Amino acid sequence: MNVELSFMLKKMLSVALMPWSIAILLSLLALFFLYRHKIQKAKKYLTISILWVILISWAPFANLALKPLESSYERLENIPENIEYILLLGGDRNNRAWEALRLYHKIPNVKIITSGHSLHDPISDAEKTATKLIESGIPEERVLMQAMAKTTFEEAQHMKERVGEKPFILITAAYHMPRAMKLFKKAGLNPIAAPADFNRPEETGYATVLQSKQLKNTERAWHEYLGILFYKLQGKI
Repeated sequence: MNVELSFMLKKMLSVALMPWSIAILLSLLALFFLYRHKIQKAKKYLTISILWVILISWAPFANLALKPLESSYERLENIPENIEYILLLGGDRNNRAWEALRLYHKIPNVKIITSGHSLHDPISDAEKTATKLIESGIPEERVLMQAMAKTTFEEAQHMKERVGEKPFILITAAYHMPRAMKLFKKAGLNPIAAPADFNRPEETGYATVLQSKQLKNTERAWHEYLGILFYKLQGKI
């Protein structure tokens, strides 16, 4: 199968299994049964859909889903010696590059590798982030790009070719770090976790529902758990 097509099919499947997609599917089932004049079944699926939306946008549920991921690794403070590379996964989403800058100024002679593929934009995330780092004062020769990988698994394979078994610092979103670390270690690499973009759970109370932020946090966690499951089924972690 064509690599691009395979990637797109995986993305489509991932979207189809996300919480909001499930809510839409339940609503469509309710409409289907209503059209067939099966009122009780229509009510049943509509009720399930409404309750599901309330659940996935409920702060305690979002916090419960996200906390195990974000608490897996703490902010990197004790930096080992002789680190040659920092890998910045996924471009500069949510100012992730600031963590790379912080660590760059603590590690002599380190190089930053930016990553991030783009299907449609002619300028990849890796290139955009590299430009930002250089504009922030990092010498151009200390910024490398890794723009071909489309998935975290592919990032690990490219990094294996570059560093072998040498330890390096891995920066990504805190909620994505557990999956990334599993993939990189399975590939025989020695990453040192430096999580960024923490979404610290908020004490918003049990009455807090239908919040877009909480829905987004639920979907972030859901996407990670699905990713871990898919990679386990494929034997990649």
